[in-house]
Amino acid sequence: MLKKSTYLNAFAGCILLLASACSGQKSNSFKPESSLVATIDKNFTESAAQYKVLMKNLTPYPDQFPKNYNAKANKLVTSGSDWWCSGFYPGTLLYLYEQTKDQALYQEAERMLQVLEKEKNNTSTHDLGFMMFCSFGNANRLAPKPAYKDILVTSAKSLSTRFNPKVGAIKSWDSKPSNFIVIIDNMMNLELLFWATKVTGDSSFYNIAVTHANTTIKNHFRPDYSSYHVINYNAETGAVQERKTAQGYADASAWARGQAWGLYGYTVMYRETRDKKYLEQAQHIADFMLNHPNMPADLIPYWDFNAPNIPSALRDASAGAITAAALLELCRYTDKEKSKKYFTSAETMLKTLSSATYKAAPGTNGGFILEHGVGHLPQNSEVDVPLTYGDYYFVEAMIRYKNMR
Repeated sequence: MLKKSTYLNAFAGCILLLASACSGQKSNSFKPESSLVATIDKNFTESAAQYKVLMKNLTPYPDQFPKNYNAKANKLVTSGSDWWCSGFYPGTLLYLYEQTKDQALYQEAERMLQVLEKEKNNTSTHDLGFMMFCSFGNANRLAPKPAYKDILVTSAKSLSTRFNPKVGAIKSWDSKPSNFIVIIDNMMNLELLFWATKVTGDSSFYNIAVTHANTTIKNHFRPDYSSYHVINYNAETGAVQERKTAQGYADASAWARGQAWGLYGYTVMYRETRDKKYLEQAQHIADFMLNHPNMPADLIPYWDFNAPNIPSALRDASAGAITAAALLELCRYTDKEKSKKYFTSAETMLKTLSSATYKAAPGTNGGFILEHGVGHLPQNSEVDVPLTYGDYYFVEAMIRYKNMR
């Protein structure tokens, strides 16, 4: 285990590397298109209005979080604060407030944070990164408060209780005692742990994140750098018992959102550690996705790259949004050739998502921004509906693109 001073020295070195990397970004010549920036500014205004519609629709459910919208029944589907998506609604509100300075959005975010706070003590889920860092993390970034810091550190401690050193991973889903289930989505929860080490000096959070990422590289990925969705480890020995899917088409298929989670997660891993193996992993995943023969020309992927009914298979706007956000960070770290490809690919994704095909007309879609998300098709759950995480990463991707000016 790293001593506190050792970690802080390493962190200082990472800051220097980051500064060096940022200074070298000029050679990559990121030039956001003025027309797309104008579209994004319009999107922010319209998205703020949409979320006021969503706020109104949520009024009858003051302690609930928006989950999706059933257009046929004209009904908002909600969840409790313990649902893995609970952090995305306040997180999106805060992103939109940051762009529009609309106080109504900020006030609604603060209201929802009060409902969400109790989940800091939730040790039954691996999704505290999604739930707490996308919400309280953004709140603390915009207006730092000791209370936010305490909530986030407590959340990191709760997440850490699910780590098994024998397996070398954080448990995703609870099962029978001999099983230790880990899903690729869990890569998205590690950013909270890195943040916790930075603010506390406690390297245990950092070490858990790195160990989990290394175990995932070893066992989740195939030779072509596509990812299994689910790995079932033996809880006592750490041996892999099963490689399978839950939300994808088949055990051996490449579930699109799972690939996006891996891409985003390993990009974060490189940012936080500057270990080149994570950069290489992120690049391999990006190249697998972008070069896949079943990737559509508009770069919004089918819900699974191996869906049997392509080209009639459903697209997943949420996977496109997550991928765009990830690529707009990854392009900052790569060589000039890859950088250009990742940047222009993300640009295409944003243009597509901003079109009438995916972006809902004002006042429609229950107040959500994007249409055509696919949650869990094998269980016929949240199929071809708006999804809170699709909105969150779409707004994040637009902010990242605009900030590249």
